[in-house]
Amino acid sequence: MPERQSKISEVDAALDRRGFTTWPLRVRAVVGAVTVTAVVAGVGAFLANNLSNAFGPDAVCDGAVSAAALNDALGTGKVSSKKNGVWQSPSGGAFCTAEVSYGLFGNSRSVFVQVLQADDLAPYPANSNSQLFAASANGGASGAARSDWAWALLPGECGNGLRVEVKSNGDDGPGAENLARFAVSAANGVAAGKGCGKTPLSGPHELSQAGQEHDLNNASVCGLPGFTAASASSKGYRESVTTAFDPVWVCRIATGQNPTAWSFSIGTEPRVRGPLNEKDATPAFGRSRWAGSPIPKQEVVATCHDKPTYFRMDTDNLQGLFPDTDEAWKQFLTAGGKAIGCEPIL
Repeated sequence: MPERQSKISEVDAALDRRGFTTWPLRVRAVVGAVTVTAVVAGVGAFLANNLSNAFGPDAVCDGAVSAAALNDALGTGKVSSKKNGVWQSPSGGAFCTAEVSYGLFGNSRSVFVQVLQADDLAPYPANSNSQLFAASANGGASGAARSDWAWALLPGECGNGLRVEVKSNGDDGPGAENLARFAVSAANGVAAGKGCGKTPLSGPHELSQAGQEHDLNNASVCGLPGFTAASASSKGYRESVTTAFDPVWVCRIATGQNPTAWSFSIGTEPRVRGPLNEKDATPAFGRSRWAGSPIPKQEVVATCHDKPTYFRMDTDNLQGLFPDTDEAWKQFLTAGGKAIGCEPIL
C-alpha cells in the first residue's frame, strides 16, 4: 500500500507541475489523454484496414487463392475477389478476379484467375518472351510465365490437362517470377479444393530465359537443325521461339501480312493434355501415332524415354515454305525429336 500511495503522489506532482492543480482540471487531463489514445487507435485501425490485409480474408476465389500469395504477387493491401459472371470452369475450379486494394484513395491491383482444361496442345499460350519452368527443376511445379501472365499445371493426381491461368489486369505486370509463384500457389489451392494433389507443389525457382523474335533461318527453322525451308520463299518471315522445351515448346512463324501463319509445338510434360484416346491412335509417321485432337491430323504422339511426348503442327498454308505437309511433319519429328533427346521417331 505505501508503494501505491507513493506512485499516486508522483502522478499528482506531475499534474501540479503541468498546471492541473484542481480536481476538475485533472479530470479534463485524463479525458483528453483517453481521447487522444482512442483517436490514435482508430487511425491505426483505419490505416491497417486500408494499407494491409490485417482485417481481410485468408483466402479468396472459393478458397483457391491465398491472401498471402496474392499480396506477395501484387503487393501489400486489403484482399478481396469477385466472380466473373456465372460461367463455371470445366474442372469446377475458380473463375474470378482477385484484387488488392491499397492506399487511402481507392487504388487497386488485380489478377484474373481461371482453371482450364486441355485435350491437346493448341490452348497453351507461349511465345518467345515466355519463361518456362519444368517439373524436374522445380519440385513438380510446371508452367510458363511472362510479366503480365502465367499458367501452372495442377498436380498429376488431379488428372492431366488441367492448369490454372492468371493474368494481370494492370498496365504494368508484377513480373514473370511473381506471377509464376502465384499461379503455382493457386494451382495448389484448386487441387486442395478438389481433394487431389496431397503434396503441395513448391514455388518455382528456376525459369528459362526469355527469347527474342528474329528472322527465320531457312537452314534451321525454329532453331532446329535439319528442319529446313525453301530459301526462295523464306524471306520476310519472322519466328518466335521459346528457349526451353519443358513443359511445352512453341515456335510461331509469321509475316507482316499473316501474323499467325504457322505454329509448331512439342509437349514434353504428360500433364499438359488429357489422356490419348486409343481409338484415334492410328499410325502417323515412323513410330508416331495420330493423337486425338478436335481437329484431325494436327497432333501426333511418340514415346520418348518411356513417357508420351506430343508434337503439333498448326498451319494456315504450308505451300511455298515447305515442299508439302508430310515432308514438313517428317522434318519436324526428326529435328524436334533430336532436340529433346528422344529416341529416333522415323
